[in-house]
Amino acid sequence: MSHVTTRYFCKGVLGAAAAAALSLPAMAQDPVDGGTLNIIINPEPPILMLGINQQGPTQAVAGKIYQSLLTYSKELEPQPSIATDWEMSEDGLTYTFTLEEGVTWHDGEPFTAADVVFSYDDFLPETHPRWRNVHNRLASIEAPDDHTVVFTMEEPFPAFLMSFSVDNAPLIPKHIYEGTDYLDNEANQTPIGTGPFKFEEWNRGSYIHLVRNDDYWKDGLPHLDEIYFHVIPDAASRAAAVETGQVHMSRAEDIEFFDVPRLAGMPNLEMTTEGWEMYGPLGWLEFNTRVEPIDDVRFRKAVMHALDRDFIVENIFFGLGNPATGPINSATLFQDPDALVEYDYNLDRANELLDEMGLEPGDDGVRVSLRLLPLPYGETWDRLAEYTRQQLSEIGVDAEIEAADAGTWAERVADWDYDMTFNYLYQFGDPAIGVSRSYISDNIRRTLFTNTMGYENERVDELFNLAAGEVDPEKRQEYYSEVQQILTDELPVAWLIELGFPTIYDTRVHNAVTTAIGTNETYDDVWIEE
Repeated sequence: MSHVTTRYFCKGVLGAAAAAALSLPAMAQDPVDGGTLNIIINPEPPILMLGINQQGPTQAVAGKIYQSLLTYSKELEPQPSIATDWEMSEDGLTYTFTLEEGVTWHDGEPFTAADVVFSYDDFLPETHPRWRNVHNRLASIEAPDDHTVVFTMEEPFPAFLMSFSVDNAPLIPKHIYEGTDYLDNEANQTPIGTGPFKFEEWNRGSYIHLVRNDDYWKDGLPHLDEIYFHVIPDAASRAAAVETGQVHMSRAEDIEFFDVPRLAGMPNLEMTTEGWEMYGPLGWLEFNTRVEPIDDVRFRKAVMHALDRDFIVENIFFGLGNPATGPINSATLFQDPDALVEYDYNLDRANELLDEMGLEPGDDGVRVSLRLLPLPYGETWDRLAEYTRQQLSEIGVDAEIEAADAGTWAERVADWDYDMTFNYLYQFGDPAIGVSRSYISDNIRRTLFTNTMGYENERVDELFNLAAGEVDPEKRQEYYSEVQQILTDELPVAWLIELGFPTIYDTRVHNAVTTAIGTNETYDDVWIEE
């Protein structure tokens, strides 16, 4: 099975632009030291302490301040970060990491294995929901010396080495946080890490300023003197800032999808959708399966047949992505296209299914009225909500759009106060980390990014559990293939799009995206031509 990234190439105009760029001869250039990198950050993060908050904007900024043991290639292969090497025991229960020597925190205190133990055995289990999942599988974390850490598992967990991206497992300074109230520590406002850039200033509503760490543990790095993250709330202003060179870079959904083709075609700009392989963002229409008639799988299948995923990708997201076919993104390990139940765009079949349910249309043609809660992340998602409302009207479903701001949307979804809504989740390279959380029944919680749909299937629970602990890759694939078949047959959500988030950057910027975590990287090797 392959998990190559070629499916993230853009289509149409963007594909032609990419092809033209690829045809140019490669020219090696020596990095230039110095300079200021200006990046858009949208929305403004609530905090920069990555151990406490892992929202996208926080990740992008704090990924330059904090580090983890590992990072990942675009092929999802673990790469050294603060860990120089690592080994796993034959029984899959013990992982031994060797750490870089001579690393210091931004305040000058030495970094040691004790910080790793504190981070992963004390701090993050209390503050970080994804790391808590990993920690629950650990029997112990020990530091036999200052530069060695040994993790011992309760049982095999082959996804373990995929757990150490900086957003999943940031390293936290023990000497600052031990014995304190982690959430209330005043250091949360002035984050201290081991990364190539140090926190300098936060002018709220305007910018976040990071400066070069002169004592960084990698010789000769970073190249940049400073980074400014600019807060620009208005979408048109963000596009203009990139176009005019006011900023050097945008990321993710900073630029509305309909503006991307124009900017990608400009001679002073480059665009890539690489750098999201670790996250594999998957967008869907989420069903509250507790609500009638959504609780009937025939209704969910009718909705799936009523939505043209090719149209959504090409005309709403402007070719930035691919039609989704199931719960595992094609960039994520263990996706099996042959295991999926397929749904073509077919309004006749959708109406047949609703007829079978006995959902007869009234005099106004409406079979049922439901609430549709849009995702408040920009005009593209508003357009998707309007398209969905129109398509569902074709099969007699009246979808009343109930717009909400980001805070209200999050509260309502977490409280199960919706009938249908849009969402997208990251997958973090392995289904055991980023996929199962949405479908296992013991994760039905009044918390965002859990199984808010209320979906329950004992066999699905069993398969995800078996796959998470299976060492043999072929057996893991068998379990994940079966779970994909069940989920695509029962449709707890209508998967719509594998999102291809664009990074748009000035042609003078080098090494903007080099790994599977893209713009969340340290940026220690990024440089700007004079």
